[in-house]
Amino acid sequence: MGRAAVAVLGAGPWLIGADTRRSGPALVAALAEGLAEGGAEVVDLGVAPTPAVAFHAARSGAPAAIVSASHNPYTDNGIKLLGRGGRKLTDEAEAAIAENMAAALGAPGGAAGPGAGVLTHPAGRISWAEAPLEDYAAHVVAALEGRTLAGMHVAVDCANGAASAVAPMVLRSLGATLTVLAATPDGININAGCGSTHPEALQAAVQEAGADAGLALDGDADRVIGVGGDGGLVNGDRIIAICAADLHRRGRLAGDRVAVTVMSNLGLQLALAKSGIGVVETPVGDRNVLAAMEDHGLVLGGEQSGHVIFRDLATTGDGLLTGVLLLDAVARSGRSLADLAADSMTALPQVLRNVAVADPGAVAGAAAVTAAVAQVEASMAGAGRVVLRPSGTEPLVRVMVEAATQEQAAAAAGLLSEVVLRAGHRA
Repeated sequence: MGRAAVAVLGAGPWLIGADTRRSGPALVAALAEGLAEGGAEVVDLGVAPTPAVAFHAARSGAPAAIVSASHNPYTDNGIKLLGRGGRKLTDEAEAAIAENMAAALGAPGGAAGPGAGVLTHPAGRISWAEAPLEDYAAHVVAALEGRTLAGMHVAVDCANGAASAVAPMVLRSLGATLTVLAATPDGININAGCGSTHPEALQAAVQEAGADAGLALDGDADRVIGVGGDGGLVNGDRIIAICAADLHRRGRLAGDRVAVTVMSNLGLQLALAKSGIGVVETPVGDRNVLAAMEDHGLVLGGEQSGHVIFRDLATTGDGLLTGVLLLDAVARSGRSLADLAADSMTALPQVLRNVAVADPGAVAGAAAVTAAVAQVEASMAGAGRVVLRPSGTEPLVRVMVEAATQEQAAAAAGLLSEVVLRAGHRA
């Protein structure tokens, strides 16, 4: 992959960062070797959040790679490639890299020797960055334009991931009193019962410590989920609602619109509309959100999962930056996060089921699934909606149903999950 990436995206400087999985160092070493064989000058940033790597790439104009499986368990790992300037790759660039890899590997089951198929440059070299997190931390602190979080008690769950060092560093430098959870990574405890996908410990800690708010990051810190002082969750929809209203009041919401995905709760759109804020709806994925933001000149967008992009400050979702900006909005409001979140929107009852199937991509077009979706939507008479989508990281189909009541949403999600499971097994 390293050699193929250089062939498509060019040599010159390349940045690499990784999260805390025990498989990371071996993958980083192999990837760096391939990049260097292709002629790249590789700079290893060590353990670094995805948004920190993107920040350095944007500042230097270099392409980058992040070895991470995000919110997945430690047994998984992967490689995210960013184009020059820290941007998500285009479909064309991804396809070209895949084609170069296939050419290097030759026939199925073959193996590429050093430089096979795509080595077109003289060999480069590998070096290691010194203190790569300090500049990123300063960038996040600077987003508050001199304001602080002094007087605020914050609990932060670092998911035993890539932000375990930098998140407490940033929050302390902003003057917050901290309760820190899951910040002792050992290679296998990343996302294990902690972080944005498992916020239960943070909810309890916020209440036990009497904290004003909590922030739960994921393994590579590109997403965040908030927790109010009452222990209630503040998901990406509510974070977007709070931050959009704050920017709108200050005249900083370009176009008076935000970008959200089809998985965002319909209640978010209704709440934003009441405040005079429009919505650009996109397919799931922060790349799609960012593309819509660029096409429409927007500064804020994101997903219910907690991927939120402030386009004037970052090229990708940044959980730590988002959390800091959320807390800043809370501090300036003079209200609590719990109160702001409760007033930000009224969510329609929503049920999300993850259905494990053999071939997620084949399910959506199955006749039985199409018929079941039509039946459910007809029964809702316009008072709800259904979204089915294959996961981008796991062999799952995500079934999302919104309805007038929780009971209706749960029943419909159960019915559709069974149909999807049968269709997926047949596929």
